[in-house]
Amino acid sequence: MYDLVIIGAGPAGIAIAVEAIKSCIGRDKILIIEKSSDHSASIRRFYPETKLVTANYKGKESVCLGALCIADSSKQETLDYLDQVIMENGLTIHFSEEIYGIEKLPDGIFIVKSSHGHYHTKTCTIAIGILGRPNRPSYKIPPTLRDKVTFDITTVPVKNKKVLVVGGGDSASEYCLNLVETGNKVSLSYRRDSFGRMNDLNLKNIQDLAAEGKVNIILNSNIEKIVDMEGPFVVYFESFLPGQKYDHIVLALGGSTPKNFLKLLGIDFNGNEPVIKRGYETSVPGLFLVGDLVSGKGGGSIITAFNSAHQAMKHIFDEYLNTNLAP
Repeated sequence: MYDLVIIGAGPAGIAIAVEAIKSCIGRDKILIIEKSSDHSASIRRFYPETKLVTANYKGKESVCLGALCIADSSKQETLDYLDQVIMENGLTIHFSEEIYGIEKLPDGIFIVKSSHGHYHTKTCTIAIGILGRPNRPSYKIPPTLRDKVTFDITTVPVKNKKVLVVGGGDSASEYCLNLVETGNKVSLSYRRDSFGRMNDLNLKNIQDLAAEGKVNIILNSNIEKIVDMEGPFVVYFESFLPGQKYDHIVLALGGSTPKNFLKLLGIDFNGNEPVIKRGYETSVPGLFLVGDLVSGKGGGSIITAFNSAHQAMKHIFDEYLNTNLAP
């Protein structure tokens, strides 16, 4: 049983782990889970080597509130600083581990479900970055089908329909499971002859669904075109005849946005922004957001990420963990 599980090992995720330690939470009660092979993946991937990481983002002054602080630094200096923070605080980080669900039990405990197993925790914080738009297919999507061809399962409710999911990764498997549970007749199209990108659990789930006749798997299938028939539309596959009729298509082609993931966790939204309460708590009690997810449309600096972690941890400690500490 953990006191705090953190999703994401960027500046905000690292900061809230340090804030927890400063609040006298035991190191063995704190876990960070990161899908990449190293911390601060967005900085490593998207920041040019010559980029100056500024303390004051877009001219907005940022004053450090918590345990971590950084001055204007180069990309490498920033990464070196975070390396040092991780080492000096003895943070436990599980790298190359994907999260596919967070479930809150009736007793208030969370089960964090990952590609490597399940973790029980009293509180959970999501500190992932803001990703880009979903990948788009090479074939055209008729404008009349915009509400029937989606890149997720949260934008448009899908129930009791004949649905085609396109993709071969973890999202595709997870979408199929959710769609089956909401009464849909589901098929899964993948362009290769086997699933090589799914974690073991999602692979087992999709194989079980196929064995139970709940999902029809169509391997070696490439969509050639989609034709609007003013009702159920027809999908034509290369080398497959005739075309197949569906009521809805979900394109799980990668690059899915955090909004879709957060909605699947039960977090309420006001338009495109998650509903945030005091201390960056979401509409799900005990589930918090920090970093980019709460910086707003204008974005924020690394210091604002650090500060959101400081404020969130103060609320987590006061409301959820303080009474559980030994005198």
